[in-house]
Amino acid sequence: MRGMLYRVEGIVIRSVPYGEGNAIITLLTEEYGKVGLMVRGAKKARSRHAAVSQLHTYGVYVFYRGNSGSLGTLNDAEVLNAFTAIRADLRLSAYASYFAELADRFIPDNEASSFLYSQLLAALEGLQSGKDPRVISFLLEMKFFSFAGIAPVTDVCARCGNPPESGDRTAWSAHMGGLLFGPCVTAAPDAVPLPPPAAKLLPILQRADLRRIGDIHVKQETKNALKQAMRIWMDAHAGVNIKSRNIMEQIEAVYESSEES
Repeated sequence: MRGMLYRVEGIVIRSVPYGEGNAIITLLTEEYGKVGLMVRGAKKARSRHAAVSQLHTYGVYVFYRGNSGSLGTLNDAEVLNAFTAIRADLRLSAYASYFAELADRFIPDNEASSFLYSQLLAALEGLQSGKDPRVISFLLEMKFFSFAGIAPVTDVCARCGNPPESGDRTAWSAHMGGLLFGPCVTAAPDAVPLPPPAAKLLPILQRADLRRIGDIHVKQETKNALKQAMRIWMDAHAGVNIKSRNIMEQIEAVYESSEES
């Protein structure tokens, strides 16, 4: 079968060395989903493809591919955004690596999602512009949960279906399917108490579009509660091991300690 030449915008979500100075990169694209490309000479000094092969790079890529399931070969590329502020910051780099691995693990091969592509790009732009990386991570995780069909119930009680009432206790249960309110808080053996501010923020995170959010200021104790809830949910329902998550959270813990001292 004759191959084709493609020209797409994409985000590098994985880059691994291959052989003598080469790299195999995975792009997330709007039209074709994940695309694997061989980049010859990417790791060699003065390579014209070195910059476009780096993780988190957003650019235009021209490549040849024999068929839809094969590895393509990069012909040419242009960087649209190298996200230099992210690369210069260890904490932001850790978050960006986590975001890239989320996309790589949650999105199946040969499946495109224009919405997830736009959300990942907006998440990187949010990191670059100084928005709270922890809040961006909650927003992006919610988008991947919805895409995978494992979105939690956040607007009503996951057990009884009733909306919350003023003064209700709130809790989080992976077994019951999300937020619990009032009497239902004690009905799930795995229920974890959740502060009301965190419970109120969860449905907002679930509905929000990363392309349209401004600066969201969240207290540290609320972010800590949301982090626990999101981690519980992912471990119970996602069925994926995100290796970069532990690194990200270790770096975040150091950052938080320095902020408090």
